[in-house]
Amino acid sequence: MRFNRTVVALALAGGFTATASAGFVQTVGGQTNVLLDLALLQAAANLQLTGVSESVITPGNLGANSVAFVITPPTSANRPTTFRYDTADFLGTFAGSINHRGSITFNNAVTVGNFEILFDNGFKVVDRVGGLGVLFDIALTGAAPTADTFGATGNLLVSSNFASLLQQLGLASTNLTGADVGDASIQGFNSAIPTPGAVAMLGVAAVLGIRGRRR
Repeated sequence: MRFNRTVVALALAGGFTATASAGFVQTVGGQTNVLLDLALLQAAANLQLTGVSESVITPGNLGANSVAFVITPPTSANRPTTFRYDTADFLGTFAGSINHRGSITFNNAVTVGNFEILFDNGFKVVDRVGGLGVLFDIALTGAAPTADTFGATGNLLVSSNFASLLQQLGLASTNLTGADVGDASIQGFNSAIPTPGAVAMLGVAAVLGIRGRRR
């Protein structure tokens, strides 16, 4: 199941929040909370959660069995977050990806993590530790892209790639593509991106300041 910007627009319709004035912002931190249906994963794919890395927050904000992954800042040397948008036109301008620190292990053998949330004909969750690629499609249930924060919630659906891998590994006997195996909640906070004019003005102010001190 794929989700395009039209589907994103429909998901936003019920909970979209925008600021009155235009301006680009970038997500600079926060966390993404995940609540997996562990019983379903074990029954359908013989997957049992057996460990989390030290950087994973337990429990997360979605309940006792949830976990949270810290969003990396744009200044991070390793997989920085690049997600940004214009507060006056989110659907027409959002771009980049949200990256995270932390990993989880299943069956004491399969470790995935440093997850990247990106948009490719729908929002997707990509594993950047084990190299398994797209694990989940995110079916958005709501979002609030404001100037100060970026919030979004959605259901985690098994991607066709992950479903194929589970069958290849002998963990699943049926194709689980599209199966709803959990919930996700992005809670990011933003910082304004200076416009070219503002940057130029800062440069002029700095030069004038230097000249003033020399007099």
